[in-house]
Amino acid sequence: MPATAGHASQPLPQIEEQVVDLIPALRAFARTFTSASFEADDLVQETLLRALRSIDQFAPGTSLKSWLFTIMRNAFRTQYKIRTREGPGSINCAELPIPTAPSQEWCVLNGELRTALGYLSPEHREVLVLVAGFGMSYKEAADICDCAIGTIKSRLSRARDELTVQMHGNPLN
Repeated sequence: MPATAGHASQPLPQIEEQVVDLIPALRAFARTFTSASFEADDLVQETLLRALRSIDQFAPGTSLKSWLFTIMRNAFRTQYKIRTREGPGSINCAELPIPTAPSQEWCVLNGELRTALGYLSPEHREVLVLVAGFGMSYKEAADICDCAIGTIKSRLSRARDELTVQMHGNPLN
């Protein structure tokens, strides 16, 4: 198959394979935006649809992961604006999972971590997940968040401090 139109040096199938390989990372990133797994799956699907629709706009030599994460972030923000404008019903409804006591300690810690992450501001949670969770560089996170590297460092520091307080009840200082 020929390369994509214009500037592409990678054949389209190679890029599509790389996109498929990044689906687990996209799912994990989507879970930071949503509370229900089906909403995260919908967000991943919307991201993939948008990415494949505009795959010819991807600049070879840049980070495909960052490009996809930016698309996901923008898709979520668009959906969020629509939802807040439409004012859907209460979150506390039948779609929430039935609470059960976890049998392993890691389940408890995972739950505590998710709860603590939920208390962080969206900007702090996003940067923490991108840098600490996905191991992205400050530059990649800054590109995705559309802000300066210094802002990323500041948000990450504050996010870590807030998370420590949420998890342990006392600041590091």
